[in-house]
Amino acid sequence: MQEQLNERRRAAEKVTLIGSLLDTVLGVLKIVIGIFANSAALVADGLHSLSDLLTDFLVIAVLRLSHQAPDRNHPWGHGRFETVGTVVLGVILVTVGGLMAWESVDRLFAAEPPPLPTWPALVAAGLSIAGKEWIFRYSLKIGKELKSDLLIANAWHSRTDALSSIVVLVAVAGAMMGVWWLDALAAVLVALMVGKIGWDLVTRSISELVDTALPEERVKALRETVLSVEGIESVHSFKSRQMGNQSLLEMHLQVDPHLSAAEGHYIGDVAVLRLKDRFDDIGHVIFHIDTYDDQVYPEDSLPVMPPRTEVAHHIDAALSRIIGENPDYELTLFYHPEYIDLDLKVSPEMDASVKRSGLAAEELERHLIEQLGPLDWFRNLRIWLPANIRG
Repeated sequence: MQEQLNERRRAAEKVTLIGSLLDTVLGVLKIVIGIFANSAALVADGLHSLSDLLTDFLVIAVLRLSHQAPDRNHPWGHGRFETVGTVVLGVILVTVGGLMAWESVDRLFAAEPPPLPTWPALVAAGLSIAGKEWIFRYSLKIGKELKSDLLIANAWHSRTDALSSIVVLVAVAGAMMGVWWLDALAAVLVALMVGKIGWDLVTRSISELVDTALPEERVKALRETVLSVEGIESVHSFKSRQMGNQSLLEMHLQVDPHLSAAEGHYIGDVAVLRLKDRFDDIGHVIFHIDTYDDQVYPEDSLPVMPPRTEVAHHIDAALSRIIGENPDYELTLFYHPEYIDLDLKVSPEMDASVKRSGLAAEELERHLIEQLGPLDWFRNLRIWLPANIRG
């Protein structure tokens, strides 16, 4: 699992570093050309590109932190740091959108039109659009493949730079044709879209931080996969949540009450393996083996059942009354909230004692049931001979 996380981190870092290199080149290019081409919008767009470097560095730092192996202080891993990083990037997008909208509205209602830019600004804006759109599509593709909301958020941040460059391109072209207010109106619309993207990222990440359940359709598919395992009668108390790119699950698996504890746990392990085989984002899975549906019997309403020592004491007393001895035997208890079933495996010593008493196994079983019958927790008892053959 850790090796997969390391591969995921390296792939995410690669695309982020490529994006940061592109941001540096485009940012410097737009600032220099904007100054000489008399385009304040292009200079601002260049500063916007350079600001993306800060988010790129943030993404790399968060990726390295979130993909560390679990430790003593973070036994569930560090995936939440990726979610927190996505919230930060979402807030940045909302802030950028708000500032873009404010500046665009201010420019739209300016008393005098701004100075007219020259054609090099068109070339720089066109190069910025092409470069940022390419890195957006590349980052978005890798982000979806890795199921990383952080990379997806950073991809959309790159898209905001491409959109702002489109605004610059329209602004320059419009200004050169005399429609000086066109860039401001377009910028307002772009700013609203940027803010909406940031808001969606923030709300989705916050829902993850407060352990919101996975979508209903996904939970249904997970439950169906568990129920397909032989030996599982039902699944209940099913809980799900998201942490980074991993889905965490907790569930109660109901099996036949007469299975051994080892077999019940093995069935649970099979269910986990089947989940991880079908869904590649399954992280930790905690399962509890039930021999009854504990949702039907709330814990605060369960009757107190006797422990093994008390049950054995009643059986010893009954055997003493029936055969006059208290021989050795193997006792298996099957607890239910309303009763206990008993399996009593006869040892060779007990078999000899029963034969000396002149009773057959069926008679001994009947007498024991009669003796234990008045106990309010007792329901049934079975006797098993050494060779599983009744005398």
